Amino acid sequence: MRKAWIAAGAGVGAALAFVMLLVVGVYVVAGNLVNSVTTGSRGLAKGAVPAAYKGLVQQWGNLCPALSPALLAAQLYQESGWNPTIVSPADARGIAQFIPSTWATHGIDGNGDGKRDIWDPNDAIPSAASYDCELAKYVKDVPGNVSDNMLAAYNAGAYRVIKAGGVPAISETQNYVQRIRSLEKSFAAPVRRIDPTRQAAGAIAFAQSKLGTPYLWGGNGTADQGGRFDCSGLTKAAYDKVGISLPRVANDQYNAGPHPSRDQLLPGDLVFFSDDLTDSRAIRHVGIYVGGGYMIDAPRSGAVIRFDPVDTPDYFGATRVTEDGAKALPTAV
Repeated sequence: MRKAWIAAGAGVGAALAFVMLLVVGVYVVAGNLVNSVTTGSRGLAKGAVPAAYKGLVQQWGNLCPALSPALLAAQLYQESGWNPTIVSPADARGIAQFIPSTWATHGIDGNGDGKRDIWDPNDAIPSAASYDCELAKYVKDVPGNVSDNMLAAYNAGAYRVIKAGGVPAISETQNYVQRIRSLEKSFAAPVRRIDPTRQAAGAIAFAQSKLGTPYLWGGNGTADQGGRFDCSGLTKAAYDKVGISLPRVANDQYNAGPHPSRDQLLPGDLVFFSDDLTDSRAIRHVGIYVGGGYMIDAPRSGAVIRFDPVDTPDYFGATRVTEDGAKALPTAV
């Protein structure tokens, strides 16, 4: 079912709440250096899903092979930002953004109270999972990734996916699939420990203490600069604080250690962004990964040091600058 993007105001509020949930989970790990997530790949990252919905997402996200808890969480976040009362301009309703006519056919009584309530997450979340898995059956013989085709069918309808032989050439649908698959990584529990090293935790703590500080191009955080930073000035200062000396500019910092893949990211890794994904010398931005798909960074003039998502089209890669963390990588780069 095709839907417009969620309303901006509701989306901003939900996004802030989402970030805070992630931050709580991250700093339990970074502060204690003992907590870890060791659940399987079909589990959820700690703190990534609001507590009121975590059990539902975990249970119903395992309904069929094409779905997972992380994928269902990413889809619900994309649809509504966890807002169970939101209504889109296309009259899509509730946390799973069902259009009433689709709900009439595919809504289920998820909590067994005898009612199918489009506004009740206890019905809407199971209905979203049930509908996803039904769509996955419809498109199982379509070329391509069955989960991608399932998401495309949720957005554009199974007929369009079957007719196109995959994700149809509809920009809204293609963006919908790409965004959810990127978000999925932020919601998924890692298959191994995510404890940061002591130095990485110290660097994160330093960057956290600077949240809300205005950006300054060329800023190194000195007194004459009002304690302000630019992106690479912040990362350099954070690691200087724990005894690791980094180059000053972002594209040089990229070469300061081995490069973990997106699935290998740990809190404390430097994450880089570029308009040319083939050239490390074109890197223009860097932040410190804190977990849950987010980083602390100094974004640009007029902004303040803040949390931002890393799963964006200009994500270039990452560097691990701590020696003991680098040794934990499965392969040398």
